[in-house]
Amino acid sequence: MSRPLSKVAPDWWDYTTLDPAILADAAKLTEKTLFELSRPGFTVHYYETIEEFYLAEALEYIESWKQATADNPVGICGPIGPTEQLPLVARIVNSLELNLKNAHFWGMDEWVENGQPVGMDHPLSFAKADFELCFNRIDPKWRIPKENIHFPSGNLADYTKSYDDIRCAVMQGGQGDTKHWAFNDPLRREGVYKDAPPAPEEYRKLAARVTELHPITILQNARTSGGGYVANVPQLAATVGPVETWKADKVSIWQAGTHDNPFGMRLSAWMIAKKIPDSAVPMSLLADHPNVHFHYFRPAIKKVEAEMH
Repeated sequence: MSRPLSKVAPDWWDYTTLDPAILADAAKLTEKTLFELSRPGFTVHYYETIEEFYLAEALEYIESWKQATADNPVGICGPIGPTEQLPLVARIVNSLELNLKNAHFWGMDEWVENGQPVGMDHPLSFAKADFELCFNRIDPKWRIPKENIHFPSGNLADYTKSYDDIRCAVMQGGQGDTKHWAFNDPLRREGVYKDAPPAPEEYRKLAARVTELHPITILQNARTSGGGYVANVPQLAATVGPVETWKADKVSIWQAGTHDNPFGMRLSAWMIAKKIPDSAVPMSLLADHPNVHFHYFRPAIKKVEAEMH
């Protein structure tokens, strides 16, 4: 039986093409049953205040970097979305006088225009945000060397290789409306993928690359980062892939309720917990990663129900 067309973008795969039974099961999850989805390899965490939530996210940077030595460089891969943790990271580094000379950082993604990654003069540049919100706020005595900061904006093969040369203790991320981490979006519904999206094992072979963004992702980034100005959002981005993700010791996804909705925050957790990987919901592929953590600001979980405004 063929899968339904997307309700949002018929030429694409996305979560609306799933078996309706999966969608219904996810929608039924309560705060209690969502928390109880934890299993070996997948852990759900709740935070009662937004301050505790972002502080815990920032501390993952510190805990990762504290492990780094000259003989054992260690890094963390971090997102833009959320960003609220970044100034906290800088403040903690300065307070602890933590020397980052052996620490590393990977940016998850960067926009691409005219065949090239955008520069830091682009208003939506992720590298620009990382430096303005975090790295430039760290005292020069403790700053991470620029050569230890890796963005998918140059030679992508070198970016991928860096995950072999340096241990990635944590890959952080948020979850977008397309249920992606980084820009691992669902693919177009065309060619060999006209009747079914790529098999999970096929999608997992994707390394850092330039990818076309799902229409949902373009609209979301216009809403969250561009004041709704869709024309300013590029249609392509360079992104970390599943290949690099599976080299990280831990995958840590942070959901404060600002980048996805109550249903979406349930759906990916349900599919990971029940081991239902489907590349139409890229986040669900983490069902096969050995160490995944979902962090929720508990008041944002809410309920999946009709609510008129």
